[in-house]
Amino acid sequence: MPTAIAVTSADLVLPPTDQQTPTAALLQAPGAQPLDLAIGDMNLLLEQHGHVIAVYPSGISPAHERRLHAIRSVLESDRIALLRTDLPPLGVAVLVRQLRQLSICDFSPGVVASAARLLSHYIHAGALLNSVARLDRVPVSLKSHAKSWVPGSQFAVLAGPSPQLVRIGPTVEPPSGPAFTSHLLVAKGQLTSEWVQQTLAPAWGVQAIAECALPSGSARWWGTGKLVEFASFLPDISVIYQLVSSVRRENCHWCGMELIGDRCGFCSSPLAPSENRMLSPGVLSPGAPAPPSV
Repeated sequence: MPTAIAVTSADLVLPPTDQQTPTAALLQAPGAQPLDLAIGDMNLLLEQHGHVIAVYPSGISPAHERRLHAIRSVLESDRIALLRTDLPPLGVAVLVRQLRQLSICDFSPGVVASAARLLSHYIHAGALLNSVARLDRVPVSLKSHAKSWVPGSQFAVLAGPSPQLVRIGPTVEPPSGPAFTSHLLVAKGQLTSEWVQQTLAPAWGVQAIAECALPSGSARWWGTGKLVEFASFLPDISVIYQLVSSVRRENCHWCGMELIGDRCGFCSSPLAPSENRMLSPGVLSPGAPAPPSV
């Protein structure tokens, strides 16, 4: 069985892009499930899949995050990876789907877990907002805060891979986007606008656009419910596979798991300084085209 991918909210599980992509398990919040049942569900996942990679956004409640760590502690299992990400909710959902795709490839659980940090750099996640007055996850200048009070103002905000914020206007360039072939996923909130599809998508040269429901945590993450959230991503699993394969693999000196990059996905232990490796030349970088399909 493939490594299990788990999430903390059902709306972080996007529809699969093919018939082979498995779904993700749901790790419910404390108010939705007693602790003993949550421990039993996690133990069952371990028995069925061997390893569990739980991906959760930094915006979940502290009680929910404490529960995740409590479950791992009670089970005394080093086969549970808890991956906290600063991506906004739609970006998290895209990352989760890519990890679900990787889970059925010939990668070890350690490589799949540590690939999350690598893949996050290729997800351009942002939102169109009517106000940045309550936005605290992306740097906002006092001038932008002041403009939030001007009626009709709209802002294009990119949370990652590099924070950007621009006030929308007829002569204003959209935030800079991916320099490689990508698809765009759009989730509409209470803001009525086609700017993402009609202006941002052509500027970014995306090959396809799809819509989905807005994740429940998006309004809280962005500080407003009047938004259109978007995320561009690498759509081809063969490209993602090649991207991950091109990075040198190491063994964690602490838990022994295989990893890529500079940190173990399971125990979070960093590589010793002398062991750190740069990404190989075959890895995508800003300004480089996507590698050919394999």
